[in-house]
Amino acid sequence: MLNVFMIGCLVSSAYGADVVLSCFLVEEGGGMMGGMGGGGLFTRTPAMLVLRDLPTASDSDSLDSVTPFNPPEKPSADELIFEVKGSSVEIPDAESLLHADCNEQEVNCEISRYVTRGSDPGARPTHFIASLQVGGEGISLTMVLQVLTNEEAASETPPLMQSKLELPLSQSGTLLTEVVFVVFSRSQSLTAPLGGDTQLDCGFRQQDTPPVGGLGLEWRLQYKGSGHKVLEMSTVEEEAGAGPHVSAGREGASVDPALAVEEGNVSLTLTNLRVADEGTYICTVTSGMFQTQQIVKLHITQPPKVSLSEEKVIYQEEPAQKLSCHCNSYYPLDVEVEWLSISSSEAEPTSITEETSLSSHRQHADGTFSVTAYLLLLLSTHPPGTNITCRVTHQALGSAVDVSTRVLAPETGDNFYGIMISILVVTVGTAVFYQVMGSTV
Repeated sequence: MLNVFMIGCLVSSAYGADVVLSCFLVEEGGGMMGGMGGGGLFTRTPAMLVLRDLPTASDSDSLDSVTPFNPPEKPSADELIFEVKGSSVEIPDAESLLHADCNEQEVNCEISRYVTRGSDPGARPTHFIASLQVGGEGISLTMVLQVLTNEEAASETPPLMQSKLELPLSQSGTLLTEVVFVVFSRSQSLTAPLGGDTQLDCGFRQQDTPPVGGLGLEWRLQYKGSGHKVLEMSTVEEEAGAGPHVSAGREGASVDPALAVEEGNVSLTLTNLRVADEGTYICTVTSGMFQTQQIVKLHITQPPKVSLSEEKVIYQEEPAQKLSCHCNSYYPLDVEVEWLSISSSEAEPTSITEETSLSSHRQHADGTFSVTAYLLLLLSTHPPGTNITCRVTHQALGSAVDVSTRVLAPETGDNFYGIMISILVVTVGTAVFYQVMGSTV
């Protein structure tokens, strides 16, 4: 992850704030492996992204202490400074970029060349794509930047050319650009309960009105190396007598076509969530000559149902008793089971894991799991009055769940009646004996 440093601030309350981010220019070729896309050879060159005049709702007095972005005193052909002028395209949640450093959030920023649909790689104007991800579950943005023509350069004085990009720089040594298209998601990852409903956030903004019939949307799910289309939407010419066409590959998957066309809201709604819905969702938006995407990860959870095999344990010397703790129908797989014991003379419970065992995990048809933990209860070391607790920890639980039972002393009812019957038999026998002896005398 890259650190974000703030040089930006309020230029004036009428314009907004400047935000400066440390980035990398990523290009194919060069010898390094990896990158956000993984695999392939590429180069990563340090760069700077300057977002000019971002609108902010902050109190202007709180921003007066910082200064606007100042370009280098001496422009250099080797420096990579992408200056994004304030434009008509709204950058959603732009203020979160302004406050990322103060909120101790890291911002990952990468810039690469972008070829618009149907264009040749060398076509003008030149485009770049900037990918920004704010850490801590912040917003993710993919912005298409269009290079602006340097109109200020005098005809007899050639502009300074950026050595790596071979593009003309402004008089201040920056590459002037503007945002023409942006796809975003305010939630890069979310967790939802099994059987519930959720919405995966995705939207877009565009400088120009999307061409009639030129808006396309695809939601795709990738999980463990395989993928499939969840939903597809396309707009058609109004003359054809139909609005946006939506095709869902999963029952209960939907988008609002009106919100998509009018507000750029292409969020995906999923109902009656299943374990099979978990994975990485790719929201790809196509509008005219532009196409880019966002990634949203969905995690499904289901807390375990915990129960003990015995509500109470009666103390006995032999044999040892087996106590079972059942954890049923949970997801995902990882679950922790701990046995604890505390007697009436102890202040704190002690772990008795050495006396326990665990069954193999069982997976059900709905994808959830179950497991049983066993405790061999040695009553000689757990006398009457001892509390035995099964403690279960799972990510779907807000806190650990405890189920407990108590070792009870043997009931005395049967012994009492046995003794009384014995005394009664002896008494009756004695009376009969004296009666017989008396009659013989």
